[in-house]
Amino acid sequence: MPFLPLIGHQALRARLEDQIQRGALPASLLFHGAPGVGKQRLALWLGQRLLCSNDTPPCGECQHCRYALEGVHPDLRWYFPLPRLKDSDVALEDVAHEYAEAIAERASAQGLYARADGSQGIFVYVARLIVRQAVSTPAMALRKVFVVGDAERMVPQPSSQEAANAFLKLLEEPPADTTIILTSSEPGALLPTIRSRVVSVRVAPLPEADVRAFLSQPAAAEAAGGRDENAAVDDLVRLAHGAPGALLSSADHGVVLQRARAMLDAARAGREQSLRAAFTQGGSKARGAFSDVLDAMTVLLHERARDAARSGDHSRATASARGVAFVEDAKRSAEGNVIPQLVTAHLLRRLSEIGA
Repeated sequence: MPFLPLIGHQALRARLEDQIQRGALPASLLFHGAPGVGKQRLALWLGQRLLCSNDTPPCGECQHCRYALEGVHPDLRWYFPLPRLKDSDVALEDVAHEYAEAIAERASAQGLYARADGSQGIFVYVARLIVRQAVSTPAMALRKVFVVGDAERMVPQPSSQEAANAFLKLLEEPPADTTIILTSSEPGALLPTIRSRVVSVRVAPLPEADVRAFLSQPAAAEAAGGRDENAAVDDLVRLAHGAPGALLSSADHGVVLQRARAMLDAARAGREQSLRAAFTQGGSKARGAFSDVLDAMTVLLHERARDAARSGDHSRATASARGVAFVEDAKRSAEGNVIPQLVTAHLLRRLSEIGA
């Protein structure tokens, strides 16, 4: 099945189109923005636009567009984090086959997929494959486009310095018929040698109307857990915070939102309630769900700060805004090898102290 259509980012798309028309589109780009905001889908749209053979690209109807939308265009290469291949000496043909299968799986879900987990990466053999493909002649179109999603997951290996240097040289001076688009939710985590060789483009969060348009697509609503219930969709729009792709996980978002509210209520209820709430958190195997609850707490605190400011309660607005910073600290702690209960207890104590 073809990927769902790209929704939103009209101003950025218009800017990219203007650069293409003027022959000023950089050869190596970095799309950066919040997780789930649509950076990889936007990069694939740009690839389709560059390969389209119609007079008004991207037409969505020519062979290039159809192949791009199905994830099978031989000149639109898409790479993203996957588990490391087990062989010590990986054949590049095996790498290409691995990615063809992974893209087919994403295409079967219409381009809807959850964010890669911490065990996945973009390993040095992928850089070797990209370098080899970049110097080859386009198979169908007049040019080639490479999309590298979650580029901060590129794993350097000191023993493979030659491959790393070749990839850096490719970023700095791609062939005339080649465009490279990296995407990242954590551009600060990219190697400085990579960041210095690309032109950064910020991909902003979507307005509420675009998030609702995304969730109006049955496949997107199903993947996000919204179904057709208006109340559930309203909750999903709030949780998305302008990045609907962040909803594409296995989490039950209604339960996540309920847990986030309960934790904030416990922080206001005092030390005993805070400790009880903290120790209901799951163990290390539930760390993904714990992170989802922290994301929901950020959304709820933003809402409290906005509502308090509108009503003139500046003290409560300030406390809620400070609470957001505390939750962000907890998210960073949750990324390490920590016990969720202890992170929660520390977070709720801090929130209780400021009356968030």
